[in-house]
Amino acid sequence: MADAVVVGSGPNGLAAAVILARAGLAVEVYEAEPSAGGGSRTVELTLPGFRHDLCAGAHPMASASPFFRAFDLPAHGVELLTPEVSYAHPLDGGRAGVAWRDLDRTVDGLGRDGAAWRRLFAPMVRHWEAVVEVAMSDLRRLPRDLLTAARFGLRVVEQGTPLWNLRFDDEPAASMLTGVATHAITPPRAIPAAGAGMLLGTLAHAGGWGLPRGGSQAIPDALIAELERLGGRVHTDHRIDSLDEFPDEPVLLDLSPAELLRIGGHRLPDRYADRLRDFRYGGAACKVDFALSGPVPWTAEDCARAGTLHLVGTRSEAVAAERAVAAGRHADRPYVLAIQPGVVDSTRAPAGNHTFYTYAHVPNGSPRDVSAAVVAQVERFAPGFTDLILAKHVITAAEMPEHNANYIGGDISAGAMSLRQFLFRPAPRWNPYATPVPGVYLCSSATPPGPGVHGMNGLHAARHVLRSRFGIHTDPLGLLRRG
Repeated sequence: MADAVVVGSGPNGLAAAVILARAGLAVEVYEAEPSAGGGSRTVELTLPGFRHDLCAGAHPMASASPFFRAFDLPAHGVELLTPEVSYAHPLDGGRAGVAWRDLDRTVDGLGRDGAAWRRLFAPMVRHWEAVVEVAMSDLRRLPRDLLTAARFGLRVVEQGTPLWNLRFDDEPAASMLTGVATHAITPPRAIPAAGAGMLLGTLAHAGGWGLPRGGSQAIPDALIAELERLGGRVHTDHRIDSLDEFPDEPVLLDLSPAELLRIGGHRLPDRYADRLRDFRYGGAACKVDFALSGPVPWTAEDCARAGTLHLVGTRSEAVAAERAVAAGRHADRPYVLAIQPGVVDSTRAPAGNHTFYTYAHVPNGSPRDVSAAVVAQVERFAPGFTDLILAKHVITAAEMPEHNANYIGGDISAGAMSLRQFLFRPAPRWNPYATPVPGVYLCSSATPPGPGVHGMNGLHAARHVLRSRFGIHTDPLGLLRRG
């Protein structure tokens, strides 16, 4: 019999499971899909031998997250390969903003805005661990480094308000910071988007944005191997339809609020259930993967060295595209996030070939195949791209929940990144991980600190479960370091 049950095998669910198992508990994990990993799975979507990441592709937070640093991914066989260019933002006319791992090299490439970029990021890069502590907290504890927290907060306020136009004079710096903030799938001049941009921008120069050798699947595979070594089990192809299946064991749910309502709504108090029904889901992604016969022919030469690219054009174009999505419209020129693993990992495709990962931001629930718009955005900055396409695979936003039930309407962030939902995920409660049902907890991206492959939602939830349910007050990070 299990001491604890986890429903959902994404990185957060597996992080919670490993921590509980390290504390000596018997843990069972249940996953509805045929394979484990949630948003970090790698599959052959286009042609044999071409390995594509199903959702998460680049991992800025995998090497920075306190959970993964304590878990020690390299010691568990995960090799994070870091391109020399963390991300690039091409512009018309062959220009590009280029975020090198090396902050000095980035500054040198930004011309008259280089000094402003250094002033923005140098203090954050020097104290990146403190930045991570602030950004990946459970929002219930004061950070230890209050000065860095204040500096980070002031920068977020600047970049999330009309003040953002005061920092840079030229387009490459302004657009590249806007591009990284737009990962949040919300208009980039907003506090949550600015927070994401400052965190991801800092990590771009403080170690880089890693790509796991062989694909994102390497991360959940490492967690599963450790869980099984500790005696835990993962049951795939096992859909849970009611919390009543676990009448006695504490249950941690790596699920969206909508999924919690589906399996446990009959046990939730009306007021809490109503709050979950009011939880908003945000802009969505249409995923388009390509098998290519060669590398993408970027006009801006340094883009060929980037692991990740943001394809949307200028700052004003990014704002217009995201405002369209927020209003429920498709942008003519959508924001496209692209990843080219082949710059560091030759195992993703047969020799001489490449995989190319993209997703475009679209309205929630959109059934539209926007691959033509994606191809047009790539061609805009890399003429000749179309001639390299051997095959493509499209997952529309409406189809996303078929691959991961947490992605309501194709929202890969498990909830709109508004200021209210950043502060109160999934509902206004002192402890966002505990539900009103005794023994039932949330540990998904719908809880603080929000989306990303970092495992911190699972760590925060597991800490609470260990203390409140089992009387174990050992620091979860200490459990991980002891191995």
